[in-house]
Amino acid sequence: MLRSLKKLTLAGLLCLPLAASAQNQDSLHIRKIYDLALTQGQSYEQLRYLTSRIGARLSGSPQAAAAVEWARQEMDKMGLDRVYLQEVMVPHWVRGDKEYAAIVNSKITPTREVNVLALGGSVATPANGLTAEVVEVQSIDELKKLGKKKVQGKIVFFNRPFDQTHIITGHAYRGAVDQRSSGPSEAGKLGAVAVVVRSMASNTDDFPHTGGLRYADGAPRIPAVAISTKGADVLSKLLKEDDKLQFHLRMNPQWLPDVLSYNVIGEIKGSEKPDEIIVVGGHLDSWDIGEGAHDDGTGCVQSMEVLRLMRSMGYKPKRTIRAVMFMNEENGLRGGTKYAEVAKKQGEKHIAAIESDAGGFTPRGFGIATTTEATFQKALSWKDLLAPYGLHDIDRNGGGADIGPLKDDRVALIGFRPDSQRYFDIHHTANDTFDKVNRRELELGGASMAALVYLIDKYGL
Repeated sequence: MLRSLKKLTLAGLLCLPLAASAQNQDSLHIRKIYDLALTQGQSYEQLRYLTSRIGARLSGSPQAAAAVEWARQEMDKMGLDRVYLQEVMVPHWVRGDKEYAAIVNSKITPTREVNVLALGGSVATPANGLTAEVVEVQSIDELKKLGKKKVQGKIVFFNRPFDQTHIITGHAYRGAVDQRSSGPSEAGKLGAVAVVVRSMASNTDDFPHTGGLRYADGAPRIPAVAISTKGADVLSKLLKEDDKLQFHLRMNPQWLPDVLSYNVIGEIKGSEKPDEIIVVGGHLDSWDIGEGAHDDGTGCVQSMEVLRLMRSMGYKPKRTIRAVMFMNEENGLRGGTKYAEVAKKQGEKHIAAIESDAGGFTPRGFGIATTTEATFQKALSWKDLLAPYGLHDIDRNGGGADIGPLKDDRVALIGFRPDSQRYFDIHHTANDTFDKVNRRELELGGASMAALVYLIDKYGL
């Protein structure tokens, strides 16, 4: 023990109380953030207006335009140093009339309607719909092995479910989503006339989950829908008993010309290093069904709340803190791409970007993607300050769709990580509504992001 003490220099001994004092100051400041958020938080009421008064906000829609103006006004109220709009041209796809789908010509059951939603970006069926036999597959590889002879003229039914063994449900989503995004083009190449995809869902119910598809260049563009998990189970069961049954599908979505829209940006200028930027953000657009509450109304209001909390506490950041409401994450990512393009053109130096796009559930931690081990270890060193607030999960699996285009060797891309167990029950469905959001969980999320921003601002990364 004495030998160890002799190795401590006088300077080292003096640093110990200073370090303890700094940590105590940080702990007290973070406590104040949470106290303010939980007693005077505004994100829940902001979300109520965004979802219940404006509603679903697909890019190009009047509701998306209304959301832009709403976000601008909300940040103007905060007395920020700057609030502005960043122009971005966005795609404009409309769903049209309600889709109709039914299992027909089955030897086992009379005509049976099933709930479906057109996948975002899908083309329409003929005006009277289309009817064809169904071939069920579990994967794109299985589809390719069937070959054109067994696929041509049929409707391909992708029925790979979530892998329920994953604890983080986002991993199950990523393991199943290729059949939605790439399946229509792969089926079209083999002569299929349409695609039905099992909803990307962790539960079994009758709410279909929409989501984007990507038609490959040069591949036939065929109609594509998501079927509810309950409907998928029914269709699969009937196919096993009668592989000659048919499926009827009718829908009329269409593409319209691109529309001028905006990213909405608010910032507090840094007092010491204004050229170093920390971004927090969510995406303002949503799919055209439901209210876009958890995806991603919660991420937007939490990001605005970070700046509001700083202003309310009288905190003057060293670095510039910027909140961005990105437009068009769901079916194009043009807002995130435009933001990164402008940042690069203007030579801006982002040191960290935090995205909230995983729902407004109980905070669990952050995923941090960085090119340097030292940066990650620095963030990890704050775990003791964050853990009292339930933020135990800090790992390297970070980032987000809208902040992804900012990736370079200097910026840490950070994904805010709430509990994931309920998210994919309602993701991209008509069931994603304001009443599914818990006030305390939502306000805790904004406070959690504000706490991390405070630490990054004070100590850098």
